Amino acid sequence: MKLKFRSCSALATVAATLISSAALLWGTSAAAQGTKVLNIYNWSDYIADDTIANFEKETGIKVRYDNFDNNEIVHAKLVAGKTGYDIVVPTSNWAALQLSAGLFTPLDRSKIPNLKNLDAPLMAQLASVDPGNQHLVPWLWGYTTVGINVDKVKKAIGGELPANVWDLIFKPEYVSKLRSCGVSVLDSADEVVPAALHYLGKPRVSRNAADYNAALALLKSIRPHVTLFSSSGYINDMASGSICLALGWSGDINIARQRAIDNKTGQNIQALVPSTGGLLFFDVMAIPADAPNVENAYKFIDYILRPQVNAGLTNKVFYPNGTYAVSKPYINPAVANNSSVFLSAADMGKMVGFADQQLTNEIRRNQNRVYTAFKTGM
Repeated sequence: MKLKFRSCSALATVAATLISSAALLWGTSAAAQGTKVLNIYNWSDYIADDTIANFEKETGIKVRYDNFDNNEIVHAKLVAGKTGYDIVVPTSNWAALQLSAGLFTPLDRSKIPNLKNLDAPLMAQLASVDPGNQHLVPWLWGYTTVGINVDKVKKAIGGELPANVWDLIFKPEYVSKLRSCGVSVLDSADEVVPAALHYLGKPRVSRNAADYNAALALLKSIRPHVTLFSSSGYINDMASGSICLALGWSGDINIARQRAIDNKTGQNIQALVPSTGGLLFFDVMAIPADAPNVENAYKFIDYILRPQVNAGLTNKVFYPNGTYAVSKPYINPAVANNSSVFLSAADMGKMVGFADQQLTNEIRRNQNRVYTAFKTGM
């Protein structure tokens, strides 16, 4: 159809109307697209292959999924503000520090009906850092421990493992023999220093400055024998046989074990359960106070708490989830029967939690001081 205009002013009026309408339509479209976005910041190697794809297919929400390797990185971003993330997954003791700074938004529990699936004992533990469970929802949990290439370690030390497997990393007489086959520690002050403190019989989150001096002396004694600092790459290094000893996370070590099996590398990887206990951790989902897509965050959290979805995480990454009672039927028997994933009551009783020793900025400074001196060898 052709339009006829009687004057230039009429033409200008119609043109302005069309432009205005187009701008309105574009703005509406952009706004609609904005509601179909979700930005997540999570640990690496910590999700099933189809978790995101299935959520996107079901909801039409496009997920941007970024990874980090330690809590220090997440904390720095949250403190700086305007991260652009709708969900972050810090460890609970760091989340407590972040809660005290008002960095998370309270949850509207009516929008997360699957909260009913969460195990009551686990939520009671989280309530110690998040009173009333108002901000934090479990992702997965595990423990910091020692992982080994069984055959290489036994060959290097010339016999059986010590009664306290922490000796493998913290006693020079053992770790010095393992340097030749590769020794890795987590690249994080908040992991290495508490492990050293625990080995010395100190609180994992000590408030005593003298304890940190003792931890530094211990760490300096093993520094010449550490060949790698890694919080994610060590998984493939274990699976391929490039390292034989790792101070790492229980699930990651089991991922390395499974990759070695799948790729037929011939490496016999095992996550050890120390007789004096590993260091428990609980990783949690939280919504930053300035999150741009809160409603989509609720949808994702509720989706994750479905029994089948939660079981899918555990089956892939070998960490227990927070809905075990209802997700157990969907967990692969090989995973459910792995005693380093689902701990016996006796082993669970040996694990070291946070008790009432919560992280503070002063503790962080002590940890960073020790770790920096350890890593740099100064």
